[in-house]
Amino acid sequence: MEKTFEFERVNEDEYLVRWASEGQNGESVVRVNPDFLTEVGLGDFEQQAVVEETAELLAERQPVIDFPLTVDLEEIAAAYEDFAEQLRARLAAK
Repeated sequence: MEKTFEFERVNEDEYLVRWASEGQNGESVVRVNPDFLTEVGLGDFEQQAVVEETAELLAERQPVIDFPLTVDLEEIAAAYEDFAEQLRARLAAK
């Protein structure tokens, strides 16, 4: 199942993620808290890279059509215990 993403910074610490999958399209706003990124060891990575990898990681765990309209990274980390660890590993590998 093919998924595509487009990312656009819309505000300081906010990104619009447009997705397409299985003939459906949608979008979500991803909010980034810089203090949270630092707290979980992601502060050294570019915000947009964090958002892009977050979308990819979420798409591996749930259908993109189920992405919420607004995504806060802190809520994702609370829902997926290994989120920050997985994200750090993925970003470091790039």
